[in-house]
Amino acid sequence: MQYENSISMQVYGRYALFSDPITRVGGEKFSYPVPTYQALKGIYESCYWKPTFTWVIDELRVMNPIERQSKGIRPIMYNNGKNDLSIYTYLSDVCYQVRAHFEWNEHRPDLEKDRNENKHYAIAKRMLERGGRRDIFLGTRECQGYIEPCIFGLGKGHYDDVSSLDLGLMEHGITYADENGKGVMQERFWHPVMQNGKICFCRPEECEIVRDIHPQKMKTFTLGETVSDCDDLYREVIQK
Repeated sequence: MQYENSISMQVYGRYALFSDPITRVGGEKFSYPVPTYQALKGIYESCYWKPTFTWVIDELRVMNPIERQSKGIRPIMYNNGKNDLSIYTYLSDVCYQVRAHFEWNEHRPDLEKDRNENKHYAIAKRMLERGGRRDIFLGTRECQGYIEPCIFGLGKGHYDDVSSLDLGLMEHGITYADENGKGVMQERFWHPVMQNGKICFCRPEECEIVRDIHPQKMKTFTLGETVSDCDDLYREVIQK
């Protein structure tokens, strides 16, 4: 389903690391075969974000073959500040088409006056054309990414002819206190299946496996003080 405020982008980069939390216990990192919902949401938020709304990821299209490359990394140990030796397994030469839309955050009544769909949609498209408002990372800081507008479904994808590919149990994302209104941070898991190169994401509230992480207080914002209304930027966009 395509929404009126849908934004489609092409995401690509030389390396990506959407790390499986199971492999991080011993200091190693091993990437999931595809981006998580949370990673893609973070990319959209790097393009344009306001606490007034929440990005909802709808679909992902895998354009390049899933290939991995391992590297020896010397991370800093937390207990003594010395270097350690770990093996990180990255995805290489990644390219995706992603489609998402935004919805008002109903747990933010303090920002109700900022709910101008045309304004946020126009600014989001403007930021996408310029490569995002902030730097784009593909899962982790050392994996620089790039975004640009695209038409979702256009072009040949590597897995277009693969009818079904089960990806097993994966992390879906993290739900913060201002997104669930429960005063607790939660972690979600799901079981994705890629069909003809596409993954249709379930909504966060539809995930069957949810685990509470810890209590969390919702941050308070004041429109025009702690958060900008972006009205000046919107006027600049519509004038051009």
